[in-house]
Amino acid sequence: MVKRGRIVAFFLIVLLVGSLIGATTNGITKDIKLGLDLQGGFEVLYEVTALDGQKVDKEALASTAKALDKRINVLGVSEPNIQIEGEDRIRVQLAGVTDQNKAREILSTEANLSFRDVNDVKMMDGSDLAEGGAKQTFDDNGNPSVSLKLTSASKFKEVTQKIVNMGEPNNLLVIWLDFEEGVSFKAESAKQDPAYLSAPRVSQVFNQDSVSITGQFTIDEAQTLADLLNAGSLPVKLDEVYSTSVGAQFGEQAMQKTVLGGIVGIAVIYLFMIFYYRFPGFIATVTLSIYIYLILLIFDWMNAVLTLPAIAALVLGVGMAVDANIITFERIREEMKVGRTLKSAFQAGSKNSFATIFDANITTIIAAVVLFVYGTSSVKGFATMLILSIVVSFLTAVYLSRLLLGLWVNSNFFYKKPGWFGVKKSEIKNIAENYEAQDLPTRFDNIDFVKHKNKFFIFTSVVMVLGIIALAVFRLNLGIDFSSGSRIELDAKNALTKQELQTELSKLDIETDDIVISGENSDIGVARVKDVLSKDEIADLKTHFNKKFGADPNVSTVSPTVGKELAKNAMKALVIAAIGIIIYVTIRFEYRMAIPAVLALIHDSFFIIAFFSFTRLEVDITFIAAILTVVGYSINDTIVTYDRMREIMHKKKRLKTVEDIAEVVNKGLRQVMGRSINTILTVIIAVLGLLIFGSESIRNFSIALLVGTVAGTYSSIFLAAQIWYVWKCKELKAKGPISTVKEKRKMSDEPQV
Repeated sequence: MVKRGRIVAFFLIVLLVGSLIGATTNGITKDIKLGLDLQGGFEVLYEVTALDGQKVDKEALASTAKALDKRINVLGVSEPNIQIEGEDRIRVQLAGVTDQNKAREILSTEANLSFRDVNDVKMMDGSDLAEGGAKQTFDDNGNPSVSLKLTSASKFKEVTQKIVNMGEPNNLLVIWLDFEEGVSFKAESAKQDPAYLSAPRVSQVFNQDSVSITGQFTIDEAQTLADLLNAGSLPVKLDEVYSTSVGAQFGEQAMQKTVLGGIVGIAVIYLFMIFYYRFPGFIATVTLSIYIYLILLIFDWMNAVLTLPAIAALVLGVGMAVDANIITFERIREEMKVGRTLKSAFQAGSKNSFATIFDANITTIIAAVVLFVYGTSSVKGFATMLILSIVVSFLTAVYLSRLLLGLWVNSNFFYKKPGWFGVKKSEIKNIAENYEAQDLPTRFDNIDFVKHKNKFFIFTSVVMVLGIIALAVFRLNLGIDFSSGSRIELDAKNALTKQELQTELSKLDIETDDIVISGENSDIGVARVKDVLSKDEIADLKTHFNKKFGADPNVSTVSPTVGKELAKNAMKALVIAAIGIIIYVTIRFEYRMAIPAVLALIHDSFFIIAFFSFTRLEVDITFIAAILTVVGYSINDTIVTYDRMREIMHKKKRLKTVEDIAEVVNKGLRQVMGRSINTILTVIIAVLGLLIFGSESIRNFSIALLVGTVAGTYSSIFLAAQIWYVWKCKELKAKGPISTVKEKRKMSDEPQV
């Protein structure tokens, strides 16, 4: 008898949640903070050095950050991000800033105001300026000027008295901004564009608390100077060691393309799940939609910044979230095929899949956490989204999917209708025959994975040797993240040639032949320069190309010091992730499984590196994010295989012969092969969506994910288990029969729906 109340409950839940999503999604997406790569803006990392040879301490860094914050308020930038890093660095991120050149100038100018005589003797400085005392005004002739309100009229009287006493032509009060030792008034006064602001003649003593700075100012220049003086002088000197800027047009296009790629990838995944898994696949699309909504909601609550890599992580997270559903659905199918009723199969399948899903997600989180700790700002955004995706996908796939599917299963609507779960009646065994899931025939029963292990080892060795040769000959095409220098990316809107871009750069005295033209219409030009461009050179570059093509180019600079640090941190991240995975897999399984798993990860990472070396694709900081993501995915796949092998060993109690060990490997791989193929398909679909429709900025990132996903699936199936087999055979030979009772699952008592 069909229990309609449960079906009604399902539709009520879906209706309520759907209404909530429909009513709030628009507001949530509007409130989410966009990174500079999605709305334009720039990020700069300053190395702080003290003036007058003093030491930079925490107090100096804090006061510098405060001064920078005041200056940013002048710019009117919403929600700037200023972070103190280490002992002598400050990172500033300004998303959405319209005039990047002005913002850069305002941030880095020290704004040390000083009043000097013609002999460069300081008479007054910025400390004599009243708080907020600088204003943009106009002189008697209507020219823009800056009026200054001083703290003491008597001191100004003394200063003007001294200047008057010097007599003509030396009775000048020279006003400087950021006066440098070695620079003199006499030398500068002979120049057409002197370094000082103005040098008014003082012919009488002034008993007042105000003074006016006049010069060849525009209104904007006078206002900027007033703003700088009001924001206060910096107590230190700032040197740019890393910077990246993105034009607003680039950000908007990147957003549109990547969102389109994500939508296409997710839509195809939905269709695949419904086609292959039938009704459970439909439930998966419902829970995945809720998963996406929850991700965006929590991201908004966290006040986190959504970046281009973070969108990629969200899309990739959908592909990985499907894996938890696939594991559960495959388990339910197996239990149905051995003759269990749908209710019994649902309970057993859900129970048996829990530990597998848990272990797989924990190992992926290990890689994501390491990525967060050692990544740069955009990579941290990717790692944050990846961690969030894993946690939320676990909750929705394990609990929400079971709740919704359980309502239908327990309603008896599908009683004696196995086709709705993708199971043919001819595939169902008689329960009286005491079949177990491990005994079910598969489409891969003719494959002897152990018998051909040496072929897999030889093939892998050949590929590794070729990879080593490729690296030795071609090396890696390192981006400026690791090699230092400057990177210029231009959207010309129309077809662009290498020679044309080279000519335009030479007009700015920038020489390079490292230019790549890409894009659907050959309208994207990327040039790499060995030198680190200064802020003035970047300003000239942006102005020139804006006039030429109507849009600001993206410009990134990395100093040699930072480049070395990024490379060092990348290697450290990979090592720490590998150690963490070894420890966890050893605790949950055994070290003889942990070591082969990490060897497989090394294989996957090296395969991506060799592929990029051979194809000459550029290696930037997101490349490390891709490798660690592949590491997380690959260990996920390996854990699923190990979990099935552990179950088979537990059933056997003891491994007495090499044939027993071979049976464990072959049965385990055959039974998870279908799941592995379906999972890799969903992940590849997600990555292809980003690769085909996504932004050029993450194209190499997407390629690395695609190559690594394929390599990871290969190593999980054809390497990790076979290496364990060889090692286990040696243990058998040394110790005799091996007890497997200790392999018993410890997580089968999780709550059931």
